[in-house]
Amino acid sequence: MYSTCIFCHTELGANEVIESFPVGRRLAFDAAKGRLWVVCRKCERWNLTPIEERWEAVEQCERLFTSTRLRVSSDNIGLSRLREGLELVRIGSPQRPEMAAWRYGDQFGRRRRRYIMMSAAGGVVVAGAFVAFRYAGFVAGGGYGMWQLVNAARKFVGDRIVRARLALPGEARPTVLRGKDMRRVVLSANGDAWSLRIPRREMGERTWNDRQTVEVFGADALRAAATLMPAVNLKGGKRDEIEGAVRQLEELPDPHQLFLRAAGMSKPGRRDKRRYASIAVGESFLDRLPPSTALALEMAAHEDIERRAMDGELSILERAWREAEEIAAISDSLLLPESVGETFAAISKAE
Repeated sequence: MYSTCIFCHTELGANEVIESFPVGRRLAFDAAKGRLWVVCRKCERWNLTPIEERWEAVEQCERLFTSTRLRVSSDNIGLSRLREGLELVRIGSPQRPEMAAWRYGDQFGRRRRRYIMMSAAGGVVVAGAFVAFRYAGFVAGGGYGMWQLVNAARKFVGDRIVRARLALPGEARPTVLRGKDMRRVVLSANGDAWSLRIPRREMGERTWNDRQTVEVFGADALRAAATLMPAVNLKGGKRDEIEGAVRQLEELPDPHQLFLRAAGMSKPGRRDKRRYASIAVGESFLDRLPPSTALALEMAAHEDIERRAMDGELSILERAWREAEEIAAISDSLLLPESVGETFAAISKAE
């Protein structure tokens, strides 16, 4: 049974309520279609569960939901919270805008609130540092130099925070994308095909060639986009931006057409030294897209993986879960000295 988020590779948590499926603190289910999702409480993404693990869990979720007082409900969707802390979201037959309001409104809204809180906390730290240095006599005049120094420190940290870990085809180890790497991801269109050009650096590497990239196409590009777009949409989205994204999905339900159109939204310009790349006609930096378009791409990439899994391509879903587990394991092992891994390997071999 998988226990790691497909998208952000963090632990999904556990519950003691659903005996046949003790994973997750928020479960969404559709009893009529036999679908079950685990909602990651960090990135708010919906992880569709493997088909062989969901049937008994869906039945138990339905029984618990009907016996619990509702917290929030609409014509087709309801939310209840059990005394043990598990939240259940029951899906009926919603139209796309209603489903988006629940599914993506929660995701992008919580992400936006988290970003605002982090920004506010950063502002408090900056103000405190300014007052402390001013009181100690290290800051003179208006403190413009101190402000510049703090901004430079914030940019330095933001550029080096890991935003995504991505399993690329043909690569033995996952590629790490930090803040500065996200500015170099290029969405490109060539005729009826589109691709993503991604900077490549293996986990654990500290230096790399700034011009080294990997280009992925088709299904691999969609899977990569499902991981990259949450890092692009770090600030979440406002209600009007989410509504605009839903309208774009209704206008172009085919995700490939949506990505093709987005690739031509930026105008080619002069070389950006901070990005180590320049774009041509039919190319766009992924983080320069309009907010509603970026949100629409995230929705489309996420839903396409589920659609293909529901249509019978279960190997795609299983592959995504396995990669998430492997990346999480590698990430955890990077924090340990090599001697610890060697000791575990020796113990396993002895057994």
